[in-house]
Amino acid sequence: MTTFEAIRLVAARELKVKLRDKAFLYSTAFFLVIVIASIVLPAFIDGGPSKVAVVGDTAIAQLTDAQLEVRAVPDAATAEQLVRDGDVEAAILPGPEVVALEEPPSEVVQALSTAPPVRLLEPAGIDPFLKFIVPSALAMLFFITSFTYGLQIAQSVVEEKQTRIVEILVSSVPVRALLAGKVAAITLLAFGQIALLALVAFVGMTVTDVDTSVINAVGPAIAWFLPFFVLGFIMLATLWAGVGALAARQEDLTSTSSPVQMAVLIPFFAVLFLQDNEAAQKVMSFIPFSSPIAMPIRLFNGDAAAWEPIVALLILAVTAVVLLAIGTRIYQGSLMRTSVRTSFAAAWRAAS
Repeated sequence: MTTFEAIRLVAARELKVKLRDKAFLYSTAFFLVIVIASIVLPAFIDGGPSKVAVVGDTAIAQLTDAQLEVRAVPDAATAEQLVRDGDVEAAILPGPEVVALEEPPSEVVQALSTAPPVRLLEPAGIDPFLKFIVPSALAMLFFITSFTYGLQIAQSVVEEKQTRIVEILVSSVPVRALLAGKVAAITLLAFGQIALLALVAFVGMTVTDVDTSVINAVGPAIAWFLPFFVLGFIMLATLWAGVGALAARQEDLTSTSSPVQMAVLIPFFAVLFLQDNEAAQKVMSFIPFSSPIAMPIRLFNGDAAAWEPIVALLILAVTAVVLLAIGTRIYQGSLMRTSVRTSFAAAWRAAS
């Protein structure tokens, strides 16, 4: 059996196990429901344009320009009855006079008000709410996926050591092939889940009445997020496998995996808490551990030059290769030590 065939065999085994795992299937369904709900619910709650009854031709042009649904009626009594029946939110009588049931209709009053022209020197291209929620969603997605799947890799390695299955596996396939197959399978699953969520989100925004400017901003951010996600996940996945191999029991995993946990947690919170600090965001978009989160956010906000994501991606790729080598060496040096927890130094020396 060649190394490639061994990697493919291990990856196929891992994929079969995970695809039958109810927790994985439920989590995918849960994330899909969240994505669909975040797109559909705002349009559903909004309920379309407000309906206004109008007597005569009073301010019809202003109401139409404000995207309100205008319903012409012959007299004031009919208009008031429509308001009482709940068929319209408000009525406009000659005068003009606005009639509503319980509360002043702000949309109608605003449409009839005369406001001075406003000229913005630096207009914001994206709604402030979206400028907060989209970066937060991208950061949360990378954090949850890399942490959850990474921890699953470490737990899987420890379980194989505890049950001594690893001894059988190593006798059949090389250690490097075992590690590569495991990381490849989990990376493929994680990327597949993220790609599915991104596709559903993009299609949902396209078929609903989402502003095209939002789609134009989100599209490139998602497109760049995927390669950053893959390289960032691979960079961390081998380290997760390495720290998993250091542990002899599941109870040891908390302490052996602490450095990798910090490598995921600290960049996540740093990017979120420093969203308004452009200088900090720019620096973090080139640091490998934070660039999978920071760079897509800067691209969404329009703060990154065309060359910046390419350079950041190259830095991330080089770092991923280096950490792959480190994680592989730790994994090789500690995998067969099933009786006691292995230190980093001991694993490093044992692999030499």
